Amino acid sequence: MQIIRWIVWITIFVALLYLSIQNTKQTELRLFNVTFEAPLIFVVLVVFAAGVAAGLLAGAIKVARLKRQLNRVRREQRRAPEVPAPHGAVPGATPASGPGFERGLRDDG
Repeated sequence: MQIIRWIVWITIFVALLYLSIQNTKQTELRLFNVTFEAPLIFVVLVVFAAGVAAGLLAGAIKVARLKRQLNRVRREQRRAPEVPAPHGAVPGATPASGPGFERGLRDDG
């Protein structure tokens, strides 16, 4: 597995190196009245990095929201008193109990 990981990383590095060598032409960026000149590969890599950062931020926000929800459910579960089963019955203690053994669903004939 370690060898495959190295092969993938070397392949990505060589592809990015080839991309950067082929795209050294100067590019002019204009945002409102500000003009910025940089090599095309620099612009491509900056935009790529910004996209990765935006994706990681979105994922982190989602994870934080799910953690808050999980903590709230755990707090509610700790506070809720356990309600005993009716007539003192324990679920699953009778023969042929559980999913698929409901009355009326068995085919006796």
